[in-house]
Amino acid sequence: MNGLKRYIKMIDWINEKTGMFAGWLTTLLVINVFYDTVMRYAFNKGNIALQELEWHIFSVIFLIGAAYTLKHDGHVRVDIFYTKLTSRAKAWIDFICTFTFLIPFCLLIIYSTKGFILNSWAVGEISPDPGGLPARYILKAMIPAGFFLLLLQGIAQSFKSLLHLMGQDIPGKGR
Repeated sequence: MNGLKRYIKMIDWINEKTGMFAGWLTTLLVINVFYDTVMRYAFNKGNIALQELEWHIFSVIFLIGAAYTLKHDGHVRVDIFYTKLTSRAKAWIDFICTFTFLIPFCLLIIYSTKGFILNSWAVGEISPDPGGLPARYILKAMIPAGFFLLLLQGIAQSFKSLLHLMGQDIPGKGR
């Protein structure tokens, strides 16, 4: 049990830090959008790189923020029946669904993006737009990185469910 608890603490810590980083990226995104909007509409000066940076930052926020969201149970779910269940029934559903849906989906995304990303790195992919951002391959590498964090957090969440089902204390929550 101590190994499970150490794993949970480590992954929760990692995803807490990446979630905080995503929060700071959100601030950067707001500043970028504000600056780009003012420059475009007040001074009639658009910048392709800044516009691309907007969706690059948004993509990173979404990808690395997904595990943080899962950690804090902020993901979308159909709560019509789930909210009425006992904590034990919820733990069973979370445990089973993590192994049935979340983990296989994360593994599928990580595996299926391998060639796509390796090709992007091999050619040193850049923006096709004049004045666009270089190193688009770094952004594409965030896809498996984000899903890897989500996979690790999914495993941690399933361990939390297992500990709950076994009547054990869950790190960071007590019982």
